[in-house]
Amino acid sequence: MQGKVIIFSAPSGAGKSTVVGHLLSLHPEFEFSISATSREPRGSEQDGVEYYFLSAAEFRRRIENDEFVEYEEVYHDRFYGTLKSEVERIWAKGNVIVFDVDVKGGVNLKKIFGSAALSVLILPPDMQTLEQRLRGRGTDSEQAILERLGKAEAEIEFARGKFDREIVNDVLEDTFRSAEQMVDCFLKG
Repeated sequence: MQGKVIIFSAPSGAGKSTVVGHLLSLHPEFEFSISATSREPRGSEQDGVEYYFLSAAEFRRRIENDEFVEYEEVYHDRFYGTLKSEVERIWAKGNVIVFDVDVKGGVNLKKIFGSAALSVLILPPDMQTLEQRLRGRGTDSEQAILERLGKAEAEIEFARGKFDREIVNDVLEDTFRSAEQMVDCFLKG
């Protein structure tokens, strides 16, 4: 292990990708860790940009070859994970790795990277707001939205107290300021 790591986790739709995008725009030394997934691309997502899209069979092959720092089978045959090659690629450039992962991935990454990592949990103000955000994206089927909402409550319960910091994403500008302050403090430490 060599560099610093910043981990943002949240239930789907809580705003972690928006916060991560904001921080990446402010810090040229930050680099987004592209996760691997076996799910299909949503909307305009591109392989190697938002995710590395793999088949479930390819994902399993890479698990068997010990190519992941961490991974999770979130739903049957729907895997998400962090490739070791991605971590090595970013650290080779001397950059700070920024993760945008689900809550189990965030907890696992914090355990792996320890004090070299800042872990931040982004929370929705309430479940009704989360549902509105998921529907507003226009990228998921009704079934996917219902799955995500069902999973969100369990994720929040699981995650509470397991992250270094928590931010309730109610007013986006306030969320940005909180995230900036947390990151700046971590980088100085």
